[in-house]
Amino acid sequence: MAKRHSSHIPLSEALGEFIKENKLQKGIDKVDTREAWVKLMGNGVNNYTTAVDLRNETLFISLSSSVLREELSLGKTKIIKMINEELGKDLVKKLVLR
Repeated sequence: MAKRHSSHIPLSEALGEFIKENKLQKGIDKVDTREAWVKLMGNGVNNYTTAVDLRNETLFISLSSSVLREELSLGKTKIIKMINEELGKDLVKKLVLR
């Protein structure tokens, strides 16, 4: 059971503490990365995206179009940079398109 504080603390601080105590940051990072992909790539790419998964600083993207996969592979470093900027932290180090 979590400790009770006798004083008032901001909600953001309480949520941050809850996330840290329950080790939820990895799951939140996965969801944030998925949302960043959808936001940055737009409908054209998202229509062909079947799965987005973040594992150990590697972002795995499954695509149903081999042509699109080839096109996106040419700009991997730019995509990684854009996603990290959107997330506000250096979370993705490698991008795997499959």
